[in-house]
Amino acid sequence: MASYALSAIGRDRPGIVAEVTGTLLRHGVNLDDSQMAILDGYFAMMLVLETSEATDLEALRADLERSRDTLELGAISLSEIDAAQARIDEPSHVITLYGADHPGIVNAVTSALAERSVNITDLDTHLVGDESEPAYMMILEVALPDGLLGNELEVFLREIAREQKLELSVRALDQVSL
Repeated sequence: MASYALSAIGRDRPGIVAEVTGTLLRHGVNLDDSQMAILDGYFAMMLVLETSEATDLEALRADLERSRDTLELGAISLSEIDAAQARIDEPSHVITLYGADHPGIVNAVTSALAERSVNITDLDTHLVGDESEPAYMMILEVALPDGLLGNELEVFLREIAREQKLELSVRALDQVSL
């Protein structure tokens, strides 16, 4: 058995997931994990797959290319990954930032987190509000490294939020009602 990452992006339309997963099913490929979203009118998916020894990779790749053509996707890619090397951190905190849109928000926040070895387990950004003055919203789920406390996370993020002119909320994940 081998693990693969499949990524695809294209103009959003009904049937993308059905077509791609149907192709995988016909080749006996198991879907282990997935993340899918619509980004500015484009559908993007990332799948982690498991193949069997019987999987014909050349035939699978050819059929995925046919699916790409059928769906008029911009790109589809299948890459082998080492599942044994995967890092799985459970998120412990949710960070929300909100404010006027401008370049550099994501870089400022993620750089500050990386400097402190905070692992981002999920990140969503959206422009919201009036088109003439859009606001930027960023929501992150993070896993803190050993030794870093939630209140310390909030302290260093407050400085970044102030510099970027953003409102900040940091909550322990167990305090967030879903």
